[in-house]
Formats: sequence, structure tokens, C-alpha cells
Amino acid sequence: MALTKPAARPMNPRFSSGPCAKPPTWSLDSLAGAPLGRSHRAAVGKNKLKEAIDLTAEILGVPAGYRVGIVPASDTGAVEMAMWSLLGQRPVEMVAWESFGEGWVTDAVKQLKLDARVHHADYGQIVDMGTLDYDRDVVFTWNGTTSGVRVPNGNAIPADRKGLTICDATSAAFAQDLPWDKLDVVTFSWQKVLGGEAAHGMLILSPRAVERLESYTPAWPLPKIFRLTSKGKLIEGVFTGETINTPSMLCVEDYLVALKWAQYVGGLAGLMDRANANAQVIWDFCADRDWIDNLAADPATRSNTSVCLKFTDPRITDGAAFAKAVAKRLEAEGAAYDAGAYRDAPAGLRIWCGATVELADVQAMLHWLDWAYATEIAALSQAA
Repeated sequence: MALTKPAARPMNPRFSSGPCAKPPTWSLDSLAGAPLGRSHRAAVGKNKLKEAIDLTAEILGVPAGYRVGIVPASDTGAVEMAMWSLLGQRPVEMVAWESFGEGWVTDAVKQLKLDARVHHADYGQIVDMGTLDYDRDVVFTWNGTTSGVRVPNGNAIPADRKGLTICDATSAAFAQDLPWDKLDVVTFSWQKVLGGEAAHGMLILSPRAVERLESYTPAWPLPKIFRLTSKGKLIEGVFTGETINTPSMLCVEDYLVALKWAQYVGGLAGLMDRANANAQVIWDFCADRDWIDNLAADPATRSNTSVCLKFTDPRITDGAAFAKAVAKRLEAEGAAYDAGAYRDAPAGLRIWCGATVELADVQAMLHWLDWAYATEIAALSQAA
């Protein structure tokens, strides 16, 4: 394999899985309309927040009757708000096949001490969703950001379930088709598929979830930042732009810019097409080479956003060191930033392919991956 460096680099080498690349048309000038120095309680602030909520619902196709709210602390805050507020009424099924799902298991078992049945799968694998008891509450991630494994569809979730389904969809929303009739709580953050800023989360509640909130009081105290009801009724303001705590209006403006760009590229269908095309290029790349493969074992469960890869060359005896060396070369050459696997995941690479990434940049990056691999293998041979 030739060790000559490729002639062209990606125009934008940002392949981080969060915070992710900005929309291709983004600029600082696009944030000029942010009402900085104004109260988020003033009409201008509330209108911006309401616009962000309404555009989110429109683009994602959220059904009528569902509530969409902006909450603190990114996706983590949204998931924990849902868990602390809703769980405990009935037993729960906790599902984990990567590090963030494992975090929710810890919350349920060690912090809330729930009557929980835990289902695990190794990185690259997925739990059989058909084996779960949906008369219990179910907590799961739709797309495993650190494993590159996603739920292929919602077919296993029954329409007549008695429990609630709480879905962490932070690397899936805006890139994958979420079956809203099968999901009672959906959470995500702005910093993933639309490349927004961190620290703000989205919480989407079905009518069934609202009914639980208004009819059930957890046994544990809830901090103010988690409270979604007052006197037994949903605090509707959370879902109309009256946030629980002070949001960054600069970040809100940034999210609005991303949402309007999403409309420009065709809404949810356009966003999905962009992510699918990016991921397919990498899948085809792996299929043509015997030294790299997708971490997801089943092609049906491969993520189209956080594409996780593993090196399969038998000459590689220290996979972690080799993967880090390749990622370091890619970064040093300006070909791919932040492309290493997540710290708790198996050694390899993780390439973000969400909608804000340009297909031409993925294609250019892969030429550099060929070069970085060949360079590191040559170094191994010389060392031996």
C-alpha cells in the first residue's frame, strides 16, 4: 500500500461525536439576531424559545398532544429528569449496550434503588428488544453513541403496553426515523445531529407520560431543576418557552439557525438522507478492505451517525495503541479531529456522520485513513 499522502484534505475535518460539526452554512454572523442582555422571560426571549420548540416538533414530526420542552443539562439532564420524575410506580427494564446506557442503569439501580431488571449487551451487539416486558417501564438508548449500534425499528414495542418507554435518542433525533407511537419519553441534546451548542436538552413527553406525571408522586424528593408538575398538574410553561432555569439566548439562536438549515435541506427526510449517505461511504470503505470493520455486528443495527470502527489486521497486537496512533496522525494532518473511539469503548475509531457533515469531507478523510493505516503498519513492520 502506498505511503504517499493524499493530495486533498477535508474542508471541515471535524468528526467529533459531540459537540458535532456546525451546519455547512453556519457563521458567527448568523447569530446576530440573538437577544443578548435581555431576559429570557421577556417577550423576545419567550418567543425565541417557543419558536425553537415549534420548529423541533415540526421537523421531527412530533404528534399532536405530545409536549416538547427545553430543559437544563443537555441530554443527561433530560434523561435524569424523566427517570427521577416518572420511575418507581412499577418495575423497570433497564437496557444497556454502551456506556451511556450503563449510566442510566447505575442511576436506576444504585441511586433510585428501583425494582429493576437489567439487560446488557456487549459493544457492537444489541439487546433483543422483543424479550422485554413492556408492562414494566423500559429505559433504553435508541442510538449507542459510543458503540455505533442503534435500534433498527420500534416493531418490538407493543401499542398496548402498560409501562412507559423512556428513550435516550440524543444521537438519533434528526437522523433516524423515531416511531413516536412507541415512545413515551424522548430526550436529546442540540449538540449532536444539528451541531448545536452544549448544555441544553430536549424533553418530549407523550400523553401517557403526562398522565403518569399528574397521577404519580415519586417516593424521593425532587430538586427544583427536575420538577415538571405543580399541585399535581403539568407545568405547561416548560413546554411553551418558560424554561426551568435561565437558558443561553446565544445558544438558542444557534439552535434556531440549525433548525432553519434543516428545513432548507429538506427537513427530516433530507437530514436522514445526508447522514445515510455519509455512513454508507464508510460502510463501503470497510467492505473493500480486510483490515477494518464496523463495530456493529449486525448491519441492520449499524448507526448512521456515530459510526464506530475496529481494526482487524492480525499483525496489530496492541489495538489500543494502534488506534490512538492512527487517530493522532489524522489529527496532526488536519484530516480528522476527535476520531478516536470513546474512552470506555473497544479500541478503534468513531467517525461522526450526522447531517451537518459533508459527504465530500467523509470521502476525503477516508483517503487519509488509508494512508494513516499504511503508515502505522509499516512502522510496526520496521519495529519487528
